[in-house]
Amino acid sequence: MIQTGLIQNAHSDLVTDASYDFYGLRLATCSLDQRIKVWQLDEENGTWKVEDDWKAHDAAVSRVSWAHPEFGSIIASSSFDRTVKIWEHSPDAQPPTVNGNGSASQSQPSSSKWAERAVLLDARGTVRAVAFAPHHFGLKLATISTDNFLRVYECLEQPSLATWQLSEEIDVHTLPSTSSTSVHSRAHTVALATPTQTIAPEGASPSLVAQALLQQQGSAASRPGFGNREADGGWCISWCRDRYWGEILAAGCGISGIIKIIQLSPSRRPTTILVLDPSPSAPVADADKAFAVTCVSWAPSCGRSYHLIATGGRDGHVRIWKVKPAADDDGEQGDDAEMSGDEGRWTASVVGDFDEHQSTVGRVEWNVTGTVLSSAGNDGRVRLWKAALGGNIWRPAGSVGVEQAEETGTDGDKDVDMQS
Repeated sequence: MIQTGLIQNAHSDLVTDASYDFYGLRLATCSLDQRIKVWQLDEENGTWKVEDDWKAHDAAVSRVSWAHPEFGSIIASSSFDRTVKIWEHSPDAQPPTVNGNGSASQSQPSSSKWAERAVLLDARGTVRAVAFAPHHFGLKLATISTDNFLRVYECLEQPSLATWQLSEEIDVHTLPSTSSTSVHSRAHTVALATPTQTIAPEGASPSLVAQALLQQQGSAASRPGFGNREADGGWCISWCRDRYWGEILAAGCGISGIIKIIQLSPSRRPTTILVLDPSPSAPVADADKAFAVTCVSWAPSCGRSYHLIATGGRDGHVRIWKVKPAADDDGEQGDDAEMSGDEGRWTASVVGDFDEHQSTVGRVEWNVTGTVLSSAGNDGRVRLWKAALGGNIWRPAGSVGVEQAEETGTDGDKDVDMQS
Protein backbone atom coordinates (compact mmCIF):
# COMPACT_ATOMS: atom_id res chain seq x y z
CA MET A 1 0.00 0.00 0.00
CA ILE A 2 1.06 3.58 -0.56
CA GLN A 3 0.09 6.90 0.89
CA THR A 4 -2.52 8.52 -1.34
CA GLY A 5 -3.09 11.75 0.52
CA LEU A 6 -2.31 13.69 3.67
CA ILE A 7 -4.21 16.62 5.15
CA GLN A 8 -1.99 18.61 7.46
CA ASN A 9 -3.35 20.89 10.17
CA ALA A 10 -6.91 19.95 9.28
CA HIS A 11 -8.29 21.54 12.47
CA SER A 12 -6.99 23.66 15.31
CA ASP A 13 -7.84 20.93 17.83
CA LEU A 14 -8.30 17.16 17.99
CA VAL A 15 -10.21 15.70 15.03
CA THR A 16 -13.09 13.61 16.42
CA ASP A 17 -14.49 12.13 13.21
CA ALA A 18 -14.02 11.92 9.45
CA SER A 19 -16.62 10.65 6.99
CA TYR A 20 -16.56 10.17 3.21
CA ASP A 21 -19.57 10.88 1.06
CA PHE A 22 -21.16 8.14 -1.06
CA TYR A 23 -18.69 8.55 -3.92
CA GLY A 24 -15.58 9.04 -1.81
CA LEU A 25 -14.81 12.38 -3.45
CA ARG A 26 -15.68 14.56 -0.48
CA LEU A 27 -14.63 14.22 3.12
CA ALA A 28 -16.32 15.80 6.13
CA THR A 29 -14.27 16.27 9.29
CA CYS A 30 -15.22 17.60 12.72
CA SER A 31 -13.26 18.52 15.77
CA LEU A 32 -13.13 19.69 19.34
CA ASP A 33 -12.77 23.17 17.84
CA GLN A 34 -16.56 23.10 17.21
CA ARG A 35 -16.11 23.30 13.45
CA ILE A 36 -16.98 21.13 10.45
CA LYS A 37 -14.87 21.13 7.32
CA VAL A 38 -15.73 19.62 3.96
CA TRP A 39 -12.81 18.63 1.75
CA GLN A 40 -12.86 18.00 -2.01
CA LEU A 41 -10.56 15.48 -3.67
CA ASP A 42 -8.52 16.67 -6.63
CA GLU A 43 -8.39 13.45 -8.64
CA GLU A 44 -5.54 14.66 -10.84
CA ASN A 45 -2.96 14.95 -8.09
CA GLY A 46 -4.70 13.16 -5.21
CA THR A 47 -4.75 16.16 -2.89
CA TRP A 48 -7.56 17.33 -0.66
CA LYS A 49 -8.63 20.97 -0.61
CA VAL A 50 -10.99 22.51 1.89
CA GLU A 51 -14.30 23.35 0.24
CA ASP A 52 -16.16 24.72 3.25
CA ASP A 53 -15.41 25.49 6.87
CA TRP A 54 -17.89 26.69 9.47
CA LYS A 55 -18.60 26.79 13.21
CA ALA A 56 -21.30 24.18 13.58
CA HIS A 57 -21.98 23.86 17.32
CA ASP A 58 -21.44 25.58 20.66
CA ALA A 59 -19.29 22.70 21.90
CA ALA A 60 -17.10 19.96 20.48
CA VAL A 61 -18.54 18.13 17.46
CA SER A 62 -18.50 14.37 18.06
CA ARG A 63 -19.65 12.80 14.75
CA VAL A 64 -20.68 13.61 11.20
CA SER A 65 -22.70 11.46 8.78
CA TRP A 66 -23.59 11.84 5.09
CA ALA A 67 -27.04 11.05 3.78
CA HIS A 68 -27.45 9.05 0.58
CA PRO A 69 -27.02 11.30 -2.48
CA GLU A 70 -30.56 10.58 -3.70
CA PHE A 71 -31.69 12.99 -0.95
CA GLY A 72 -29.14 15.65 -1.91
CA SER A 73 -25.95 16.84 -0.22
CA ILE A 74 -26.93 16.47 3.44
CA ILE A 75 -24.79 16.12 6.55
CA ALA A 76 -25.90 15.40 10.11
CA SER A 77 -23.65 16.39 13.01
CA SER A 78 -23.81 15.54 16.70
CA SER A 79 -22.22 17.45 19.52
CA PHE A 80 -21.32 17.70 23.17
CA ASP A 81 -23.83 20.58 23.33
CA ARG A 82 -26.59 17.91 23.27
CA THR A 83 -27.88 18.79 19.82
CA VAL A 84 -28.00 17.17 16.41
CA LYS A 85 -27.99 19.46 13.39
CA ILE A 86 -28.96 18.84 9.78
CA TRP A 87 -26.93 20.68 7.13
CA GLU A 88 -27.62 20.96 3.41
CA HIS A 89 -25.23 22.09 0.71
CA SER A 90 -26.85 25.12 -0.85
CA PRO A 91 -24.83 27.37 -3.16
CA ASP A 92 -27.51 30.03 -2.66
CA ALA A 93 -27.41 29.83 1.15
CA GLN A 94 -28.22 33.17 2.72
CA PRO A 95 -26.06 34.74 5.42
CA PRO A 96 -27.38 34.18 8.96
CA THR A 97 -29.80 36.80 10.20
CA VAL A 98 -28.96 38.65 13.38
CA ASN A 99 -31.45 38.64 16.24
CA GLY A 100 -32.19 41.55 18.53
CA ASN A 101 -29.68 40.29 21.10
CA GLY A 102 -26.93 40.33 18.50
CA SER A 103 -26.68 36.55 18.06
CA ALA A 104 -26.99 34.83 14.70
CA SER A 105 -29.99 32.61 14.03
CA GLN A 106 -27.83 30.14 12.09
CA SER A 107 -24.47 28.64 12.98
CA GLN A 108 -22.73 28.92 9.62
CA PRO A 109 -20.82 32.04 8.57
CA SER A 110 -21.96 33.98 5.53
CA SER A 111 -19.22 32.43 3.40
CA SER A 112 -20.41 28.86 3.97
CA LYS A 113 -22.45 27.04 1.35
CA TRP A 114 -23.90 24.71 3.99
CA ALA A 115 -27.20 25.87 5.44
CA GLU A 116 -28.56 24.73 8.80
CA ARG A 117 -31.95 23.13 8.10
CA ALA A 118 -32.95 21.62 11.45
CA VAL A 119 -31.81 21.29 15.07
CA LEU A 120 -32.85 18.23 17.11
CA LEU A 121 -32.97 18.98 20.83
CA ASP A 122 -34.29 15.79 22.44
CA ALA A 123 -31.03 14.46 23.91
CA ARG A 124 -30.37 14.95 27.63
CA GLY A 125 -26.66 14.35 27.35
CA THR A 126 -23.77 14.44 24.92
CA VAL A 127 -24.77 13.02 21.55
CA ARG A 128 -21.92 10.65 20.81
CA ALA A 129 -23.00 9.16 17.49
CA VAL A 130 -25.25 9.93 14.54
CA ALA A 131 -25.93 7.79 11.45
CA PHE A 132 -28.30 8.03 8.50
CA ALA A 133 -30.31 4.90 7.76
CA PRO A 134 -29.81 2.98 4.49
CA HIS A 135 -31.59 4.94 1.77
CA HIS A 136 -34.19 2.24 1.08
CA PHE A 137 -35.78 3.04 4.45
CA GLY A 138 -36.21 6.70 3.56
CA LEU A 139 -34.53 9.75 5.02
CA LYS A 140 -34.08 8.54 8.58
CA LEU A 141 -31.47 9.33 11.17
CA ALA A 142 -30.38 7.49 14.31
CA THR A 143 -28.59 9.07 17.26
CA ILE A 144 -27.32 7.81 20.61
CA SER A 145 -26.38 9.93 23.59
CA THR A 146 -25.03 9.66 27.10
CA ASP A 147 -28.55 9.53 28.53
CA ASN A 148 -28.58 5.95 27.10
CA PHE A 149 -31.32 6.71 24.60
CA LEU A 150 -31.27 5.62 20.99
CA ARG A 151 -33.43 8.02 18.98
CA VAL A 152 -34.62 7.54 15.41
CA TYR A 153 -35.91 10.51 13.41
CA GLU A 154 -37.73 10.61 10.10
CA CYS A 155 -37.82 13.64 7.82
CA LEU A 156 -41.41 14.66 7.07
CA GLU A 157 -40.55 17.50 4.70
CA GLN A 158 -37.76 16.27 2.46
CA PRO A 159 -37.59 19.28 0.15
CA SER A 160 -37.06 21.70 3.04
CA LEU A 161 -35.57 19.29 5.64
CA ALA A 162 -37.20 21.47 8.30
CA THR A 163 -39.47 18.95 10.04
CA TRP A 164 -38.12 15.78 11.65
CA GLN A 165 -40.37 13.42 13.61
CA LEU A 166 -39.01 11.48 16.57
CA SER A 167 -40.31 8.04 15.58
CA GLU A 168 -38.43 5.96 18.19
CA GLU A 169 -36.94 6.79 21.60
CA ILE A 170 -35.38 3.69 23.11
CA ASP A 171 -33.63 3.29 26.44
CA VAL A 172 -30.94 0.87 25.30
CA HIS A 173 -30.03 -0.16 28.84
CA THR A 174 -33.52 -1.33 29.82
CA LEU A 175 -34.69 -2.56 26.41
CA PRO A 176 -36.15 -6.10 26.73
CA SER A 177 -34.22 -8.90 25.10
CA THR A 178 -35.49 -12.03 23.36
CA SER A 179 -31.99 -13.42 23.04
CA SER A 180 -30.89 -16.36 25.13
CA THR A 181 -27.70 -14.48 25.93
CA SER A 182 -27.89 -12.71 29.25
CA VAL A 183 -27.71 -8.96 28.93
CA HIS A 184 -26.81 -8.54 32.56
CA SER A 185 -23.75 -10.75 32.63
CA ARG A 186 -21.80 -7.87 34.12
CA ALA A 187 -22.51 -5.24 36.71
CA HIS A 188 -22.73 -1.60 35.67
CA THR A 189 -20.21 0.55 37.48
CA VAL A 190 -19.14 4.13 37.16
CA ALA A 191 -16.36 4.55 34.61
CA LEU A 192 -13.71 7.21 34.47
CA ALA A 193 -15.00 10.57 33.38
CA THR A 194 -14.69 11.51 29.73
CA PRO A 195 -14.02 15.02 28.39
CA THR A 196 -17.68 15.74 27.81
CA GLN A 197 -19.37 19.05 28.38
CA THR A 198 -20.73 19.52 31.89
CA ILE A 199 -21.51 23.22 31.73
CA ALA A 200 -24.08 25.13 29.76
CA PRO A 201 -23.02 26.05 26.20
CA GLU A 202 -22.77 29.70 25.40
CA GLY A 203 -26.21 31.17 24.83
CA ALA A 204 -28.07 28.22 26.37
CA SER A 205 -30.80 28.76 28.92
CA PRO A 206 -29.54 27.81 32.42
CA SER A 207 -33.01 26.59 33.40
CA LEU A 208 -33.17 24.20 30.44
CA VAL A 209 -29.71 22.85 31.19
CA ALA A 210 -30.59 22.37 34.87
CA GLN A 211 -33.78 20.56 33.89
CA ALA A 212 -31.85 18.24 31.56
CA LEU A 213 -29.32 17.43 34.28
CA LEU A 214 -32.08 16.64 36.76
CA GLN A 215 -33.81 14.40 34.25
CA GLN A 216 -30.57 12.57 33.54
CA GLN A 217 -29.81 12.07 37.23
CA GLY A 218 -33.38 10.92 37.89
CA SER A 219 -33.13 8.38 35.09
CA ALA A 220 -29.86 7.06 36.46
CA ALA A 221 -31.19 6.90 40.01
CA SER A 222 -34.00 4.60 38.87
CA ARG A 223 -31.46 1.99 37.77
CA PRO A 224 -29.79 0.19 40.69
CA GLY A 225 -26.02 0.19 40.40
CA PHE A 226 -26.05 2.46 37.40
CA GLY A 227 -23.86 5.55 37.64
CA ASN A 228 -24.85 8.99 36.45
CA ARG A 229 -21.49 9.88 34.93
CA GLU A 230 -21.56 10.48 31.18
CA ALA A 231 -19.01 7.71 30.69
CA ASP A 232 -21.82 5.24 31.47
CA GLY A 233 -23.99 6.46 28.60
CA GLY A 234 -24.56 5.50 24.98
CA TRP A 235 -21.51 5.17 22.77
CA CYS A 236 -22.06 3.92 19.24
CA ILE A 237 -24.58 2.81 16.60
CA SER A 238 -24.51 1.17 13.18
CA TRP A 239 -27.30 0.21 10.77
CA CYS A 240 -27.69 -3.16 9.12
CA ARG A 241 -27.29 -2.36 5.42
CA ASP A 242 -29.27 -5.33 4.11
CA ARG A 243 -32.84 -4.34 3.27
CA TYR A 244 -34.15 -7.90 3.54
CA TRP A 245 -34.02 -8.03 7.33
CA GLY A 246 -35.79 -4.73 7.95
CA GLU A 247 -34.66 -1.88 10.14
CA ILE A 248 -32.01 -3.26 12.48
CA LEU A 249 -29.29 -1.43 14.38
CA ALA A 250 -26.34 -2.36 16.54
CA ALA A 251 -26.00 -0.11 19.60
CA GLY A 252 -23.57 0.05 22.49
CA CYS A 253 -24.06 1.79 25.82
CA GLY A 254 -22.59 1.67 29.29
CA ILE A 255 -19.42 -0.15 30.30
CA SER A 256 -20.68 -3.73 30.21
CA GLY A 257 -18.70 -4.53 27.05
CA ILE A 258 -21.78 -5.59 25.09
CA ILE A 259 -23.55 -4.57 21.88
CA LYS A 260 -27.29 -4.94 21.47
CA ILE A 261 -28.84 -5.79 18.10
CA ILE A 262 -32.13 -3.93 18.03
CA GLN A 263 -34.98 -4.53 15.61
CA LEU A 264 -37.42 -1.74 14.77
CA SER A 265 -40.90 -2.53 13.54
CA PRO A 266 -43.92 -0.32 12.76
CA SER A 267 -46.26 -2.92 14.23
CA ARG A 268 -44.62 -3.51 17.60
CA ARG A 269 -42.18 -2.06 20.09
CA PRO A 270 -38.43 -2.25 19.44
CA THR A 271 -36.81 -5.45 20.64
CA THR A 272 -33.30 -6.67 21.35
CA ILE A 273 -32.96 -9.74 19.15
CA LEU A 274 -29.33 -10.49 20.04
CA VAL A 275 -26.65 -9.42 22.50
CA LEU A 276 -22.99 -9.53 21.51
CA ASP A 277 -21.11 -10.26 24.72
CA PRO A 278 -17.47 -11.38 24.55
CA SER A 279 -17.81 -13.24 27.86
CA PRO A 280 -21.47 -14.08 28.55
CA SER A 281 -20.57 -16.75 31.08
CA ALA A 282 -18.28 -14.51 33.10
CA PRO A 283 -19.21 -13.75 36.72
CA VAL A 284 -20.14 -10.28 37.83
CA ALA A 285 -17.32 -8.07 36.62
CA ASP A 286 -15.33 -5.75 38.78
CA ALA A 287 -14.35 -2.23 37.83
CA ASP A 288 -11.02 -3.37 36.39
CA LYS A 289 -12.71 -5.66 33.85
CA ALA A 290 -15.55 -3.34 32.89
CA PHE A 291 -15.10 -1.44 29.64
CA ALA A 292 -17.10 0.46 27.07
CA VAL A 293 -17.52 -0.58 23.45
CA THR A 294 -16.73 2.72 21.79
CA CYS A 295 -17.34 1.85 18.13
CA VAL A 296 -19.32 -0.62 16.03
CA SER A 297 -19.61 -1.16 12.29
CA TRP A 298 -22.00 -3.44 10.37
CA ALA A 299 -20.39 -4.84 7.23
CA PRO A 300 -22.05 -4.79 3.80
CA SER A 301 -23.65 -8.18 3.20
CA CYS A 302 -22.51 -8.75 -0.40
CA GLY A 303 -24.60 -11.92 -0.72
CA ARG A 304 -23.37 -13.69 2.39
CA SER A 305 -25.78 -15.85 4.36
CA TYR A 306 -24.53 -14.27 7.58
CA HIS A 307 -23.60 -10.80 8.83
CA LEU A 308 -20.27 -9.44 10.01
CA ILE A 309 -20.13 -6.86 12.79
CA ALA A 310 -16.93 -5.28 14.06
CA THR A 311 -16.52 -3.71 17.48
CA GLY A 312 -13.75 -1.80 19.23
CA GLY A 313 -13.52 -0.85 22.87
CA ARG A 314 -11.61 0.67 25.70
CA ASP A 315 -10.13 -2.73 26.49
CA GLY A 316 -7.99 -2.32 23.36
CA HIS A 317 -9.63 -5.22 21.51
CA VAL A 318 -10.97 -5.30 17.96
CA ARG A 319 -13.54 -8.07 17.63
CA ILE A 320 -15.21 -9.45 14.53
CA TRP A 321 -18.56 -11.16 15.03
CA LYS A 322 -20.20 -13.61 12.67
CA VAL A 323 -23.93 -13.14 13.12
CA LYS A 324 -26.44 -15.64 11.76
CA PRO A 325 -30.07 -14.48 11.40
CA ALA A 326 -33.00 -16.50 12.66
CA ALA A 327 -34.06 -19.22 10.23
CA ASP A 328 -37.60 -20.25 9.47
CA ASP A 329 -39.14 -22.75 7.12
CA ASP A 330 -40.87 -20.19 4.95
CA GLY A 331 -37.65 -18.40 4.04
CA GLU A 332 -39.07 -15.19 5.42
CA GLN A 333 -37.38 -12.63 7.56
CA GLY A 334 -37.54 -14.64 10.75
CA ASP A 335 -39.23 -11.73 12.51
CA ASP A 336 -40.68 -13.89 15.26
CA ALA A 337 -37.85 -13.90 17.76
CA GLU A 338 -39.91 -15.75 20.35
CA MET A 339 -39.67 -19.09 18.55
CA SER A 340 -38.16 -21.89 20.60
CA GLY A 341 -34.77 -23.31 19.70
CA ASP A 342 -31.78 -21.77 18.00
CA GLU A 343 -33.51 -21.87 14.63
CA GLY A 344 -35.84 -19.13 15.89
CA ARG A 345 -33.07 -16.91 17.25
CA TRP A 346 -30.23 -14.85 15.95
CA THR A 347 -26.87 -16.28 16.99
CA ALA A 348 -23.34 -14.92 16.97
CA SER A 349 -19.76 -16.06 17.44
CA VAL A 350 -16.42 -14.26 17.56
CA VAL A 351 -14.30 -15.07 14.50
CA GLY A 352 -11.59 -12.51 15.19
CA ASP A 353 -10.24 -10.98 18.40
CA PHE A 354 -7.18 -8.73 18.22
CA ASP A 355 -5.47 -6.59 20.85
CA GLU A 356 -2.57 -5.17 18.82
CA HIS A 357 -3.63 -1.59 19.51
CA GLN A 358 -2.91 -2.07 23.23
CA SER A 359 -5.05 1.02 23.85
CA THR A 360 -8.58 2.31 23.32
CA VAL A 361 -9.99 1.62 19.86
CA GLY A 362 -11.88 4.67 18.63
CA ARG A 363 -13.15 3.62 15.21
CA VAL A 364 -13.76 0.49 13.12
CA GLU A 365 -14.86 0.59 9.48
CA TRP A 366 -15.34 -1.91 6.63
CA ASN A 367 -14.47 -1.72 2.97
CA VAL A 368 -17.28 -1.89 0.39
CA THR A 369 -17.26 -5.71 0.24
CA GLY A 370 -16.88 -6.44 3.94
CA THR A 371 -13.64 -8.34 3.38
CA VAL A 372 -11.20 -5.85 4.93
CA LEU A 373 -11.64 -4.10 8.27
CA SER A 374 -9.74 -1.02 9.40
CA SER A 375 -9.42 0.11 13.00
CA ALA A 376 -7.96 3.23 14.58
CA GLY A 377 -6.67 3.34 18.13
CA ASN A 378 -4.98 5.59 20.65
CA ASP A 379 -1.68 3.99 19.68
CA GLY A 380 -1.66 6.36 16.70
CA ARG A 381 -2.05 3.64 14.09
CA VAL A 382 -4.70 2.50 11.65
CA ARG A 383 -4.60 -1.28 11.47
CA LEU A 384 -6.06 -3.51 8.76
CA TRP A 385 -7.59 -6.97 9.14
CA LYS A 386 -8.33 -9.31 6.27
CA ALA A 387 -10.48 -12.40 5.87
CA ALA A 388 -8.98 -15.76 4.89
CA LEU A 389 -10.31 -19.27 4.28
CA GLY A 390 -13.89 -18.36 3.52
CA GLY A 391 -14.16 -15.62 6.10
CA ASN A 392 -13.87 -17.93 9.11
CA ILE A 393 -10.32 -16.81 9.92
CA TRP A 394 -9.12 -13.21 10.12
CA ARG A 395 -5.54 -12.04 10.27
CA PRO A 396 -3.63 -8.75 10.44
CA ALA A 397 -3.01 -7.21 7.02
CA GLY A 398 -0.81 -4.25 7.91
CA SER A 399 -0.89 -0.93 9.68
CA VAL A 400 -0.50 2.73 8.88
CA GLY A 401 1.04 5.31 11.20
CA VAL A 402 1.26 9.05 10.73
CA GLU A 403 4.05 10.54 12.78
CA GLN A 404 5.87 13.84 12.80
CA ALA A 405 9.01 13.53 10.74
CA GLU A 406 12.33 15.01 11.75
CA GLU A 407 12.54 18.59 10.65
CA THR A 408 14.60 18.59 7.50
CA GLY A 409 12.97 21.71 6.13
CA THR A 410 10.29 24.26 6.79
CA ASP A 411 7.37 22.40 5.25
CA GLY A 412 6.72 20.21 8.29
CA ASP A 413 5.93 17.09 6.21
CA LYS A 414 4.85 13.89 7.89
CA ASP A 415 5.85 10.33 7.11
CA VAL A 416 3.60 7.34 6.71
CA ASP A 417 5.10 4.17 8.16
CA MET A 418 3.71 0.97 6.64
CA GLN A 419 4.04 -2.44 8.25
CA SER A 420 2.70 -5.72 6.97
